[in-house]
Amino acid sequence: MSPTDTAIKPPPAAERVYIHVKQAVLDRRYEGGTLLSEGELAEAVGVSRTPVREALLRLEAEGLLKLYPKKGALVLPVSAQEIADVVETRLLVEQHAVAKVVPAGEPLLRRLEELLEEQKGHAVAGDLAAFAVADRCFHAEIVRAAGNGILAQLYDQLRDRQLRMGVATMHAEPDRIAKNITEHTEILTALRAGDTRSASATVQRHISWVNNLARGEAR
Repeated sequence: MSPTDTAIKPPPAAERVYIHVKQAVLDRRYEGGTLLSEGELAEAVGVSRTPVREALLRLEAEGLLKLYPKKGALVLPVSAQEIADVVETRLLVEQHAVAKVVPAGEPLLRRLEELLEEQKGHAVAGDLAAFAVADRCFHAEIVRAAGNGILAQLYDQLRDRQLRMGVATMHAEPDRIAKNITEHTEILTALRAGDTRSASATVQRHISWVNNLARGEAR
């Protein structure tokens, strides 16, 4: 078998466009209200317009874009209702999960410490997109550790919305970065102490704050 046969093939054209646009929407390089043209996207990714249309249709189905024939694709803003729905769902899942993992095992505590250190590094570097990913992973680890596969799968479906809202929140309120780290530290401390009540109360306060975005930047 030749080296060419074993080489990793690049993703199909439509997949490359999908990844490019989705990541740009999630980290707000393409903000809500931006109109994207097929031609510009095709040029940016280095593909024809056909895979661009395929990728945009997929992103429309995911609720990130709205297609307008012969005009382009509009990046949908995060709505106040969407924020409220995500906050409500997260509270239901995460408060249940954080109570269930007490007493927390050492592997979970070590992993949460690692993610907290990652967040601190991203905060120093000013990388809000990477910070949001580490933030989301911190919460997802607790949900997975609760051991309910159905709830974990439900939680994973919120991933894109969480990342997008996380970056939007930090753009709107830069001091939220430090508060986020402080609250994650408090959650970790409560889990290490086996204090279910404190852990649950901190999760409630930490998640509910996102509703402030609905009263500010979101429309």
